Amino acid sequence: MTTGTIIITILGLCLFEIISSIDNAVINAEVLGTMGKKGRKWFLLYGFFFAVFVVRGLLPWAIIWATMPSLGFMGSLTAAFSNDPSILDAVHKSAPILLLGGGIFLVFLFFHWLFLETKNFGLRHERFFQANGVWFFAVVSILLATVVWYAIKINPMLAFSAVIGSTAFFITHGFKENAEKGEKALLSSDNKMSDISKILYLEIIDMTFSIDGVLGAFAFTLSVPLIILGNGLGAFVLRKLTIGNIDRIKKYAYLKNGAMYSIFVLGIIMMMDAFGVEIPSYISPIITFIIIGFFIVKSINNNKK
Repeated sequence: MTTGTIIITILGLCLFEIISSIDNAVINAEVLGTMGKKGRKWFLLYGFFFAVFVVRGLLPWAIIWATMPSLGFMGSLTAAFSNDPSILDAVHKSAPILLLGGGIFLVFLFFHWLFLETKNFGLRHERFFQANGVWFFAVVSILLATVVWYAIKINPMLAFSAVIGSTAFFITHGFKENAEKGEKALLSSDNKMSDISKILYLEIIDMTFSIDGVLGAFAFTLSVPLIILGNGLGAFVLRKLTIGNIDRIKKYAYLKNGAMYSIFVLGIIMMMDAFGVEIPSYISPIITFIIIGFFIVKSINNNKK
């Protein structure tokens, strides 16, 4: 990568982390509103360390380990940070397996939002798809069957990674639904949890929501240090916004739309890359900037109206 590409990638990762974690930030802000000043400071300081170095640091490494189990526990950790050409070559040869599973996860995530989730309608077709939400399961099932059909002709492990991606989506979706229920319990007037307990619970929720951002990051780069730097910077900015300006962020009605369309495009890029389509590394961050910029402008125009 050139210096310019590295900078664009880091900025793209940062923006994607912020936008894709907006829902999580809103949950955090509402729960932090029930905590004391000391608790909020702990969340920003120690919670940030956990979110960046533990969650966003270990998750990419764990994904590489799962993709290349032959490297072993320490070998996968070395591979994540190594400049050894032979190790880098092994990572790139196994990349299609990682990319296809991650791409399926992200595309499923987008279709779930498009068909089933409550949203501010930013584009005309969104109302139509939500009115026909029952088709979500048919669409993703057909998509998965089609991808597996073509992938199995290339490599059975590639096909298996697509199935793992769909499985990961439904498992994490269950955790997210449980997290939303947990949020209501935390905000209830009869909740007696201490601030420390609330911080720990918020970190668990953050871990669940961060999977989307970490998987999407592989559409930008396979370099774990860049992922940690870009996602970490985004996580820091998001925590500052959570404490100081979350109400201002809520005024941008279509930020979630921008995040989901970015997720969809990144998922498609990962799937194409897995099937051997060469896509320059700068494409993902540039497309992310364009999509999110479009919906930010749309949100500003909506506020003016």
